Amino acid sequence: MELKSAVPEGPITEKWERHRFEMKLVNPANKRKHSVIVVGSGLAGASAAASMAELGYQVSCFCFQDSPRRAHSIAAQGGINAAKNYQNDGDSVYRLFYDTVKGGDFRSREANVYRLAQVSLNIIDQCVAQGVPFAREYGGLLANRSFGGAQVSRTFYARGQTGQQLLLGAYQALERQVGLGRLRMYPRTEMLDLVVIDGRARGIVVRDRVSGAVTSHAGDVVVLATGGYGNVFYLSTNAKGSNCTAIWRAYKRGAGFANPCYTQIHPTCIPQSGEHQSKLTLMSESLRNDGRVWVPKQQGDTRPPNQIPDADRDYYLERKYPSFGNLSPRDIASRAAKEVCDEGRGVGPGGRGVYLDFADAIKRSGVDTIRERYGNLFEMYERITAENPYTVPMRIYPAVHYTMGGLWVDYNLMSTIPGLHVAGEANFSDHGANRLGASALMQGLADGYFVIPYTVGDYIGSTKLERVDESHPAFRDAERGVSERTARLLAIDGTRTVDSFHRELGKVMWDYCGMARNARGLAYALEKIPEIRADFWRNVDVPGSAAELNQALEQAGRVADFLELGELICRDALERRESCGAHFREEFQTPDGEALRDDAHFAHVAVWQYRGGDQPPERLEEPLEFENVHLSQRSYK
Repeated sequence: MELKSAVPEGPITEKWERHRFEMKLVNPANKRKHSVIVVGSGLAGASAAASMAELGYQVSCFCFQDSPRRAHSIAAQGGINAAKNYQNDGDSVYRLFYDTVKGGDFRSREANVYRLAQVSLNIIDQCVAQGVPFAREYGGLLANRSFGGAQVSRTFYARGQTGQQLLLGAYQALERQVGLGRLRMYPRTEMLDLVVIDGRARGIVVRDRVSGAVTSHAGDVVVLATGGYGNVFYLSTNAKGSNCTAIWRAYKRGAGFANPCYTQIHPTCIPQSGEHQSKLTLMSESLRNDGRVWVPKQQGDTRPPNQIPDADRDYYLERKYPSFGNLSPRDIASRAAKEVCDEGRGVGPGGRGVYLDFADAIKRSGVDTIRERYGNLFEMYERITAENPYTVPMRIYPAVHYTMGGLWVDYNLMSTIPGLHVAGEANFSDHGANRLGASALMQGLADGYFVIPYTVGDYIGSTKLERVDESHPAFRDAERGVSERTARLLAIDGTRTVDSFHRELGKVMWDYCGMARNARGLAYALEKIPEIRADFWRNVDVPGSAAELNQALEQAGRVADFLELGELICRDALERRESCGAHFREEFQTPDGEALRDDAHFAHVAVWQYRGGDQPPERLEEPLEFENVHLSQRSYK
């Protein structure tokens, strides 16, 4: 496996413009001769599919949901970043670039991040033209608010429904191409394997979730935009259907997997209420614009929050990080919440919660203003907890939210398998060891609208692609492998549910590779996960058949992949003997408890190569060079 980043020469401010000019082009008539497969229909997938169909390619888009509108992008709440500087508060493309590199604790590739900051300007214009109803100031200009890790207001939003509104914009672009006959949509269809011919990605094998039929689809290019793998922890803010199967099957076909241990913990989630729970609920980081985070100063203070006077409260983020306060980055805010709860000052059942209090904001701005900004979030919180956040503080606690790791891609968003491009959260490229809030929507749309259409064209224009269709033996072999794996799962006829294995894996992952990790715990996890996996293949119960809608079968396949990925995550966390961003190794911290990087040995991307089921994967490195941002100890104090 070769890790060639393909970063263009020249000053960072000119790399993308120069690269676009030097790319090979495909003339309009020839585009109609080439087929592109897009897997996933969230922000990255829908925008990529719609853009390439608009350009003239024959596009097929696959999603396992019943409609692209149900992609998990719809759950994003708080906003999307862009360096428009509408507030005239000192923002710029360079500042967004700098904040993103620093927020990722200097573990991302500079060139990719700078391009992301550049094209962020175009994203907002694109979405406004589509009719996305961003919040506006009284005079009609688009409104901005602050988010963690930045001292400027650059986040555009639509109340607490930003992901939904952006996805509807991409969805209408997608459906327009369907109506024009340029794009074919395959809903309720799950990718189960990647087909590689002569070293190039040439198609996929899928299962129809309704009929159970296993079929193949050939193309000149495959784009994976299938989201993140946070559900490996069982409890996360991800939709229950979110999974790692597409990228994991690509990894086992030869695609490098980068930085799997970089898992973001979101500090603002509704705490777990009991063992019955199967997922957690995100409360937007935007709430930290007006909400103040605190816990009682004294252990065992069980008074109702409104009866605890200010003198007995510890606004710990404001105390520890006065420059950023409640808008400290997610990894730092999450660890700070865990720290005060570990001290015995947490609130709510089990002491696993902190308060997010809006009393001062309501007093300052009025309840109507707060309702206008966050009304749907407050309503959601009240429905779930039966507590009114207008009158009592919210209770929040960190939860798994986003994965910065993913398939390795070069500057063109192409994996180590030629022809396999990866967009959005499914790749590793832009966020380093920690993602700043409101940057996921930015990356998904940047990749789909403004990067993939160029780089896919460059690949097609510079590559001689032999004619391949579904009759090729490689498709038959891949279909056979999918069918055999399905038959094996159905034949086990054990005594434990799929969900019980997933929950057991998730507890191991959270306890030993969650907000904090150490060598001893990771070594234990690396012993325990293979035991769980072996028991799964001996004792799982998958009822029903393959020739029908069978959600237990779907879940079994996904959990089987999680049981393999979980081991790789722990292996990666053990090998990275430093703390950086969301990867916090307890052995490597500053005297005041902050992450302690080791730039001499770990200023690189760790890329894992699959070597077969009977051999451990090989760890490769892509060195990270910092020519525009000075490496320094990250501080938000």
